[in-house]
Amino acid sequence: MKKLRLILGDQLNPQHTWFNQVDADVLYVMMEIKQETNYVVHHAQKVIAIFAAMRAFRDALKNDGHRVIYLTITDANNHHDFDQNLGHIIAQHQIEHFAYQAPDEYRVDEFLKAFISQLNIPYAMDSTQHFLTERDEASRFFGNSNWLMERFYRHMRIKHQVLLDDKKKPVGGQWNYDKENRQYWHQQPPAPVDNRPTHDHSDIWREIKSLNITTMGQPNETTFRWPINREESVQILDDFIDYKLVYFGAYQDAMHTEEFRLFHSLISFSLNVKMLSPAEVIAKAEQAYIEKAYPLAAVEGFIRQILGWREFVRGFYWANMPAMQTVNYFNHQQPLPSWFWNGETKMNCMKHCITQSLDHAYAHHIQRLMVIGNFALLMGFKPSEVHAWYLGIYIDAFEWVEMPNTIGMSQYADGGLLATKPYVSSAAYINKMSNYCGDCSYSYKARIGEDACPFNSLYWDFFQRHQKQLANNPRLGIVNMQLGKMSESDKSNISQQANLIRKHAENL
Repeated sequence: MKKLRLILGDQLNPQHTWFNQVDADVLYVMMEIKQETNYVVHHAQKVIAIFAAMRAFRDALKNDGHRVIYLTITDANNHHDFDQNLGHIIAQHQIEHFAYQAPDEYRVDEFLKAFISQLNIPYAMDSTQHFLTERDEASRFFGNSNWLMERFYRHMRIKHQVLLDDKKKPVGGQWNYDKENRQYWHQQPPAPVDNRPTHDHSDIWREIKSLNITTMGQPNETTFRWPINREESVQILDDFIDYKLVYFGAYQDAMHTEEFRLFHSLISFSLNVKMLSPAEVIAKAEQAYIEKAYPLAAVEGFIRQILGWREFVRGFYWANMPAMQTVNYFNHQQPLPSWFWNGETKMNCMKHCITQSLDHAYAHHIQRLMVIGNFALLMGFKPSEVHAWYLGIYIDAFEWVEMPNTIGMSQYADGGLLATKPYVSSAAYINKMSNYCGDCSYSYKARIGEDACPFNSLYWDFFQRHQKQLANNPRLGIVNMQLGKMSESDKSNISQQANLIRKHAENL
């Protein structure tokens, strides 16, 4: 029986059981298509990285003896559409069975459901053999109760026997050490050397440009630093475990103008295209705690992101699609200013985080949540626009993980289904966790006036404008109490300042 197996660009797992044996009757297909490059504007490095990793995976499969049809972005036979490409290949090669691995993104899942509904041959959807949960496992776990990540995380720790003592209790006596992981970085200890490989992908970038595919950010095609295969991904993971994990916990929230990496792992791209598995990442981190006596707060904080949050948001995504795409709890309609695509703003924190994102296709979670996302929510930017920007600009952004983080966690557009409160702050938090405020055009201390940091008036105006929707949130008691003590004159001045900021968003 002639079989066709589809491999998507985020399914580059050489350890999948599909590849355990070479079968002359099995034909694999991989394709670079405009249907995937054009649904949002992607960062140039993201497109390059996926294409380069796909081509490396193709070569590895062929070297192992597998048969592969690969359609490059410039291939004359490429219809740039899943349906047309697959239909043509099935007919041309007289395929008798079609198989694909479960897509991670709802839109691709819908494409393939529609495709197989029209097939007149048998088909199968196989597991990606990557995640530690099924699509609906988190939904079944919570049932009709509120989604709380901490509950799910503890469940996962017990289920997978991670960081537990002999009595099946959390090592160290507590489940979560997040409060210990919020230190400012004073340039000590020194930031580690960037040991990632360097690639020249000028050929791929020329192909992308030849088709006039719109991208954002710097391609860095001749000095490309992202991994393109499992071997490089494992090297980056091991480098993190050996030299960075020990400091990761303490400084995971820190931000600094001179270091965009600090002690972060930079493995999320490798994880999300499945060159690494979450199980091996967790195992190596736990082993470092046991064998190297790394700080528990560092190891637990890192494992929580993989075992807890990553699996949690995936479950949330599948439980809330497709409705999540259009939610807008606060009815925010402000458009993104043009400087989101060039970083040209006088706000130093926003300038630095956006420019870094454009230069490297990367920003760590606090830069995404408490600087860029914080500002977007306070300004009242339209959630769908914020989502499209996040989905495009970050190399690790795939909809299943990005959309819940942006729509739910960052923009609170789902009204609190995911986050227990809006994650907003004034300039005080940014000043506490970074050196961004020191040479900024705006004063982080001032609330009113031309030199006042926009975050300050926007912060209090946000709670004024949405007081009815947030008044009963138990985590906002102190904020609502402080707002209640403000004079009407102060409230009016804050609203006027915030309105001016929104009106002149292009000139901030």
